[in-house]
Amino acid sequence: MASLPLSSSACLRLFSVLVLVSLQFLAVRSQQYHFCSNDRGNYTVNSTFATNLNSLVSSLSSLQRNPDGFYNVSVGETTNMVNSVSLCRGEVAPVDCLACVSAAGEEITRRCPNQKEAIIWYDSCMVRYTNRTILNVMEMRPAFYMANGNNFTGDLEGIEMALRGLLEGLRDRAGEGGVRKKFAADRFNAPSLPTLYGMVQCSPDLSEQDCSSCLTRSFGDIPACCDRRIGCRLHTPTCFFRYETYRFYDATAAEETVPPPPPPPPANETSTDGEGKKNGYGEKVVIFVFVPVAIIAALLITSFIVFLTPRKKNPTTRKHETSEVTEEIISADSLLFDFRTIREATDNFSPEKKLGQGGFGTVYKGMLRDGQEIAVKRLSRDTGQGETEFKNEVLLVAKLQHRNLVRLLGFSTKGNERLLVYEFVKNASLDNFLFDAVKKRYLDWGKRYEIIGGIARGLLYLHEDSRLRIIHRDLKASNVLLDEEMNAKIADFGVARLFDIDQTTQRFTSKIVGTLGYMPPEYAMHGQFSFKTDVYSFGVLVLEIVSGKRNNWSRDGEDAEDLVSLAWRNWREGTLLNLIDPSLRYGSRNEMLRCISIGLLCVQEKVANRPSMALVVMMLSSHSLALPVPTPPAFSMRHVSRFDLPSSDNLNSRATDSRER
Repeated sequence: MASLPLSSSACLRLFSVLVLVSLQFLAVRSQQYHFCSNDRGNYTVNSTFATNLNSLVSSLSSLQRNPDGFYNVSVGETTNMVNSVSLCRGEVAPVDCLACVSAAGEEITRRCPNQKEAIIWYDSCMVRYTNRTILNVMEMRPAFYMANGNNFTGDLEGIEMALRGLLEGLRDRAGEGGVRKKFAADRFNAPSLPTLYGMVQCSPDLSEQDCSSCLTRSFGDIPACCDRRIGCRLHTPTCFFRYETYRFYDATAAEETVPPPPPPPPANETSTDGEGKKNGYGEKVVIFVFVPVAIIAALLITSFIVFLTPRKKNPTTRKHETSEVTEEIISADSLLFDFRTIREATDNFSPEKKLGQGGFGTVYKGMLRDGQEIAVKRLSRDTGQGETEFKNEVLLVAKLQHRNLVRLLGFSTKGNERLLVYEFVKNASLDNFLFDAVKKRYLDWGKRYEIIGGIARGLLYLHEDSRLRIIHRDLKASNVLLDEEMNAKIADFGVARLFDIDQTTQRFTSKIVGTLGYMPPEYAMHGQFSFKTDVYSFGVLVLEIVSGKRNNWSRDGEDAEDLVSLAWRNWREGTLLNLIDPSLRYGSRNEMLRCISIGLLCVQEKVANRPSMALVVMMLSSHSLALPVPTPPAFSMRHVSRFDLPSSDNLNSRATDSRER
């Protein structure tokens, strides 16, 4: 009897089942390292501890799916209690995580047949058990590492700075993960340097401080184990890190912001006989894979690809279909607020609800019917924006999501009314604290240093990490808001512009927007702007935060000295301590002086000499990183005052030059 042909959907289901089983088998059987501890004693086969351990291992195969990939199981009581912790790599799917944990539990009892404490690491998970308390405890030993056999070449100092900045940035992000998942992965790329991919993770039961400490101490082992190697991983019982020059993780699951290119094959991969394999790391990795299963999986995949390969389509059509599937869809209608709702929330834009006013409009506090507090910017009616242009700008800002950026909730329009609805940030703007003799006491050095770092990370996101590369163009103290915990949030993207080319390219505009005192001279005088325009503004802001002084600009008096000039004079004369805010009685003077140096580096006259925000973040996160000596700054106030500029310090004309986006 002839067999009936399977339909495409039936083939798809059958293929999915077979491949899932095969790939799970391949994934979970890739053991990296195990350690059997003799310090905690041994147990006998028929003992109560053995019974409890067997019960615990059996329970690992029936755990409920947990998106956090963390499991804590205990069996028994008192001295015979067995405590276990299992942790999967942050981007591993729950079904693969459970398969890995189950296989690791069985394997560790086989590898360590009578030890009361043991740990095993697979590529996707870690499982450990012991007869002592291990939850909420940071532990650095036992540990193992694997280093790639190839070395970095080229600018080794720049690579070291980039790597340190990447890992320390990931460490900070992982530590902020709360009690659910302390995991972060991302990439770093800069001109003339190799792209670096990094991943860090802590056991989520660790405190933020312990997570940071565990990773910091692990990073300290890099010179001993992985010096100049293009790849390295190091595992401890409670944290791990890895970096490579190719993407080794699922970028989508790890929430990497920019899809990187596919990884190249290892340059010096070699095989060894027996159960081991050398994978370019020069370290033996034990792999339990039966060759027939691997062959079957490969054949299944190849056959299925051939079976389902469609006839050739027009390349343009395929490209269009791909963009429709992958592009994040945010519609204007999904962000639209009813105008009457916003008017009611602000008591008809009552003066008592007014939070502030700028060149582009007035900001009001409001409360929606559900109790949510909002901030509403009522744009000036003479902005000249049409409804389509306004919606496009809203959609631009709505796609920006970062903890150091104020979140746009939506917008509203009616006639010539244009309203922007933002999250309400409790403590208003930085200038309200920084330049107030009483309120500035709430800004001790620790808070100011965190604010500087938050602003830097927010700008780095705008410049490099968001899909929409953006220049803010009006960064200043009044456009940095402070939330309830005094975390910095960059606000006001009214003059921000897309910038879809590399960091070194300059653009020109015929109309200047922004605030005098924060604008570099090449922009104020010639309309020339780039990412380094924001870097200059950041430098001025850093000097203001450290000194507590405004960078005042005045046309009056040839001898008037602005803050940038004052900082440079103190640098030349070796009296930088004179620049520090007298209210900062406590805190690291070295950090304060370092920040002044970073501020001066950002306001240098030559655009090419100013650091990128990626480098600034590294400078702030690594005190061991030597800073370049700054060159003379651009004394923009003195230069700009020669030109016939509008009397207002705020230049609010919108740029219309066709060369600007």
